[in-house]
Amino acid sequence: MKNVTDSFVSLGRWPSAAGSFGFNIDILSTNLINLSVVLGVLIFFGKGVCVSDLLDNRKQRILNTIRNSEELRGGAFEQLEKARARLRKVEKEADQFRVTGYSEIEREKLNLINSTYKTLEQLENYKNETIQFEQQRTINQVRQRVFQQALRRALGILNSCLNNELHLRTISANIDMLGSMKEITD
Repeated sequence: MKNVTDSFVSLGRWPSAAGSFGFNIDILSTNLINLSVVLGVLIFFGKGVCVSDLLDNRKQRILNTIRNSEELRGGAFEQLEKARARLRKVEKEADQFRVTGYSEIEREKLNLINSTYKTLEQLENYKNETIQFEQQRTINQVRQRVFQQALRRALGILNSCLNNELHLRTISANIDMLGSMKEITD
């Protein structure tokens, strides 16, 4: 690598004679020459291309982009307003559902309380009827037993106290009573 660099440096030190070709390694003077050559080429070949046309095209693209952005912004703003309106509507409906739901819950609660109260009232009535029925049945059973026991005792007393003559008189008295009852009914 050192040899390649040395060869360029030695070429730059060659004396330039009239009509000879050589490398100039003076950076400042070669940059000016290069810039002037590049500008000349650009002007010569770029006559059809005007900087103002490029700027105008760029300006139009920027303006179109801004216009499109404004239209998109306006559309987005309209969509935002529509979304807000829908949100307000949905919030109102949600409030109505909430109020309706609470009132319906209260109504169902009252219905349930009333239904439970009626059911308890019916159960109380059934209980009282059952108690009365059982009391009446028990009273009837007790009456029957007392009557049976009284009848047994009376029969026992009658059998012990009754002789044939008393027995016949009782039968005839009962027959007379039945006969008088028959006459009354006829």
